[in-house]
Amino acid sequence: MNRARRVALGALLGGGVVAGCGTRRIAAERPAELQPIKARLNLRVLWQGRVAAAAREVFTPAFEDGQVYAIGGDGAVSAHAVSDGRLLWRQPSGIKRASAGIGAGDGRVAAGGLDGEIAVLTREGKPAWQASISSEVLAAPVIDAGLVIARTTDGRIFGLEADSGRRRWVYQRPASPSLALRSHAALTVVRGAVFAGFPNGRLVGLDARTGAVGIDVAVALPRGATELERVVEVASAPAFEGSQVCAVAFQGRVACFDAKRGSLDWGRDISSSVGLDMDARAVYVVDDVGAVHALDRAGGASLWRQAALRLRSVGAPRRIGSVLVVGDYQGQVHLIDIEDGSFAGRIATDGTAIVTAALPVPGGFIVQTRGGGVYAIGLAA
Repeated sequence: MNRARRVALGALLGGGVVAGCGTRRIAAERPAELQPIKARLNLRVLWQGRVAAAAREVFTPAFEDGQVYAIGGDGAVSAHAVSDGRLLWRQPSGIKRASAGIGAGDGRVAAGGLDGEIAVLTREGKPAWQASISSEVLAAPVIDAGLVIARTTDGRIFGLEADSGRRRWVYQRPASPSLALRSHAALTVVRGAVFAGFPNGRLVGLDARTGAVGIDVAVALPRGATELERVVEVASAPAFEGSQVCAVAFQGRVACFDAKRGSLDWGRDISSSVGLDMDARAVYVVDDVGAVHALDRAGGASLWRQAALRLRSVGAPRRIGSVLVVGDYQGQVHLIDIEDGSFAGRIATDGTAIVTAALPVPGGFIVQTRGGGVYAIGLAA
């Protein structure tokens, strides 16, 4: 992948603007103004932490065993007690230019860098090991089953032994298209499988122990006359529920597959670069103009659509309890009722964008803003 072209396209399409003939019209519109809502859930900030602000990178927090971890642009990692926000430690990760969020698991914390570094700390903040992989780390590493699993901008996924950093396996896609989004497409690791989407519109499932390919399926195929119109990319983390895995492609569709066989269950034409979530009933997706959709998990039929956040650069959705949580470009956190799509609550943070999914924790959830704010938010009826 030509990194310059990836960055250029990311800038062109920033803020969720859709490529193609409607771009000028959409770009001329102003983001929707927020209207008053009748909240049914009481939201409050339980505690707040701070890390260095992000530039173009996207940083996600992590939670394990009572501790919340966050990293900022300076590579320093902070650990807070989830119960009261008490700062437990703040330590340099050993990465000069952090490029992605934090992964936590098995009593370890992992971070990735722009120069292809992976650094692992203990839960007490002590350096454990550091390794170099092929290129910029694209999203937060995942720690699972004795491995640190990370993906890079050159289309590779690495499985490193969590106690030493020794490389156990590497998966590599063929050359990526010459034009692609600058995404932070995270990995989804569940039940011994690693699911990842790629710039050619494909979804791959790997054996987490060996890196062997289990499924390799097309979420969407390129279409259109120009190179820009033919960009199709799974630019966000897949979602998994039961025996089904779902993904969404920019300028493509939402598609759900049998996770073992790779057979297509259904597809629905919705474009998204920020992602989806799912539960036993529905698939929830934020499209490229900020509309939030709930689709029937069995067949993809529309259950509801919430369009009041149009062009507010709505971030990735997360289902928590009876609501779907999304953030926007002004740092507003919106709660949407999963039954009918109505707003159930709203709370402001620091005024800077929230682009990643909320992180569920006991008593509420965590969001991290581009300005470096780490907010624990509680919700109650």
